[in-house]
Amino acid sequence: MASTVADQLITEHLVAGEPVAGEEIALRVDQTLTQDATGTLVMQELEALGLDRARTELSAQYVDHNLLQADEKNAEDHEFLRSACRRYGLWFSKAGNGVSHPTHMQRFGVPGKTMIGSDSHTCAAGSLGMLAIGVGGLEVAMAIAGEPLYLRMPEIWGVRLTGRLPDWVSAKDVVLEMLRRHGVKGGLNRIIEYHGPGLATLTAMDRHVIANMGAELGATATVFPADDAVREFLAAEGREDDFRALAADENAAYDHEDEIDLSTVEPLVARPSAPDNVVPVREVAGTPISQVVLGSSANPGLRDFAIAAAMVRGRQTSDGVSFDVNPSSREIFADLTKMGATTDLVTAGARIHQSGCMGCIGMGQAPAKGRNSLRTFPRNFPGRSGTKEDSVWLCSPETAAASALTGVLTDPRDFAAEAGLAYPVLALPAEATVNTKMLMPPLPPERARDEELVKGPNISSLPDFPALPGRIEAPVLLKLGDNVSTDEISPAGARALPFRSNVPKLAEFTFTPVDEDYPAKAREIADGSGHFIVAGENYGQGSSREHAAITTRHLGLRAVVAKSFARIHWQNLANFGVLALEFTEHEDYDRIDDGDTLVLEDLRDLGSRTEITLRDTTKGEEYRLRHRLSERQVEAVLAGGRIPLLARS
Repeated sequence: MASTVADQLITEHLVAGEPVAGEEIALRVDQTLTQDATGTLVMQELEALGLDRARTELSAQYVDHNLLQADEKNAEDHEFLRSACRRYGLWFSKAGNGVSHPTHMQRFGVPGKTMIGSDSHTCAAGSLGMLAIGVGGLEVAMAIAGEPLYLRMPEIWGVRLTGRLPDWVSAKDVVLEMLRRHGVKGGLNRIIEYHGPGLATLTAMDRHVIANMGAELGATATVFPADDAVREFLAAEGREDDFRALAADENAAYDHEDEIDLSTVEPLVARPSAPDNVVPVREVAGTPISQVVLGSSANPGLRDFAIAAAMVRGRQTSDGVSFDVNPSSREIFADLTKMGATTDLVTAGARIHQSGCMGCIGMGQAPAKGRNSLRTFPRNFPGRSGTKEDSVWLCSPETAAASALTGVLTDPRDFAAEAGLAYPVLALPAEATVNTKMLMPPLPPERARDEELVKGPNISSLPDFPALPGRIEAPVLLKLGDNVSTDEISPAGARALPFRSNVPKLAEFTFTPVDEDYPAKAREIADGSGHFIVAGENYGQGSSREHAAITTRHLGLRAVVAKSFARIHWQNLANFGVLALEFTEHEDYDRIDDGDTLVLEDLRDLGSRTEITLRDTTKGEEYRLRHRLSERQVEAVLAGGRIPLLARS
């Protein structure tokens, strides 16, 4: 049969299972990526697993999230990560070297390889023809230890691109168009594969923008072919020898299909507070803004910064706007400066920050309450910016720059027409300024064995969770709606992020954006009955952070009953012994109320059935539930999680 690029990548790395949609498969993992907000737990998990040395082809740890060092906590985490990389044989990217995704693409991305990462935007590497999947930290730890990745075989969704993007429209508008059409659940349990003649007009970094926000569509991965654009990118990075051509066979069949004529795409913006709340910029033009931020893994390319610099050259941003620029990597910042574009930005009023995620994860740049913040970021979930009642909009660099100059949301086409500005022709360098001095290679094995892990007082031990009981009778502490994100479960921001390696302390922030009293209420019954959470569709969307599963489990969560789950969080719940159950009849969700007492029985034989009866003793009713766990996952849940299971085997 004619095969897609995704089919080829899966076939080459398949070690167990049949690649039939919905069936569990196991894939060999070539590379792993971790960042500091999730990496500390990964390193603690490696320690718990008793790992001697990384068994992947390449594993890299980046420091890009927790960059603000208001006290000792983040610095201590970074020392721990450095020592763990030296001990276990990982690459270590120092603070300020760059955001993990574009930096990894520049230095280590290789067509045809598989990569998993403890960051949901790991899928960005699909821009180079890799099969790159965001997962929980424990999956990454197991892969570093030489284990395959287990997942349900996704369906393949082919998106055919034709035409060419008009002036003032760029790759961000393409993925916003996908979100406008399909929403944050559109890619659930699918790999999105882009193909068609329109690909020839998109650079590798344009594709990075689109692949990155496949995470916002809920996709397992996004895949592009490896073609001349990829060869050109690798050549500019001095790595043309890593190129390997990859393309779908002629007449390859997809499980689902869509088509976008690039020539019809217009400037788009995602309104607060969801990435799929997308409308044309002209529909909301004139909305006042007080902050514009350029950067993040969703618009990381040199071109993305250079186009904004060309637009603001010789002009001054509005006096009511804070114009912030976060270079995505030190390499890109160097090239931007050589072009003179950094001077253009600074002269126009830009505040230049260090290379990293910064405001994208709420690490600084929190906007004023009640004011609109316009960002080239991938997410605008409520409170993710660090401001509880924020108003964050997502857009392209062109829309961001035009709006920074006018002080209101502005379609860049209309700005250009009024200002008499022709679409800039950018003279980007043919060769990138490659500087690897801030990338620390793995130590030789004989030296690595003598390395000690450096643990500050803020780094706690991993919790030891007990096995799942045969019967659960507990109250519903929270009833939630659709599309609850992991940012709402375990918040981002400068207050909570420094405690990423201290589970008991981090637990104090759990669900506080939804219910400030949740941690105290949960703690009261954590050692007794524990509790349930009831939710709607797509529970746990967004970030891959396994903290959202660990801290709730630490506070006594026994089971989540939802209409449906986001892929990564569903797996994280199983990894840490929380039972994830789905309503067979969605209408039953409406019958359960906050505070109801629920009962599950005969849980020790979970592996012999997929359907379970839930009793609501408050209402005197019963509901039918189902689980989608494999035998392997059931075993882990019954043991209290994968780590307790391994410890007892």
